[in-house]
Amino acid sequence: QVQLVESGGGLVQAGGSLRLACTASGMRFEDVTVGWFRQAPGKEREGVVCVSRIARTPYYTDSVRGRFTISRDNVKNTLYLQMNSLKPEDTAMYYCAADLDGNYFYTCNNPSIVDYWGQGTQVTVSS
Repeated sequence: QVQLVESGGGLVQAGGSLRLACTASGMRFEDVTVGWFRQAPGKEREGVVCVSRIARTPYYTDSVRGRFTISRDNVKNTLYLQMNSLKPEDTAMYYCAADLDGNYFYTCNNPSIVDYWGQGTQVTVSS
């Protein structure tokens, strides 16, 4: 049984940083397309960053490029999202995701095809 568990969310002031982590059981992150998505109240879930098992460069949505960085620790089977220069508009529930056989660009732009989701971790950025 696949399970994804996020941690690291919280309340931070604008300009601050947070690092989210997602650990997996029942699968290996290095074998699949993985990513981080977010959903703010009243808005649709959107892809923040995705990367496939063979991609050299992750796909970042425009609003976070240059501020957020995805990384993967294959030994710990953990996915990270380093978020710097946070803005109030980054406030959302953040979800870790895994897609068994997706193209990472397509996955990030089509949340409906994601195979596995974590439970989410709340990020709140105050102004």
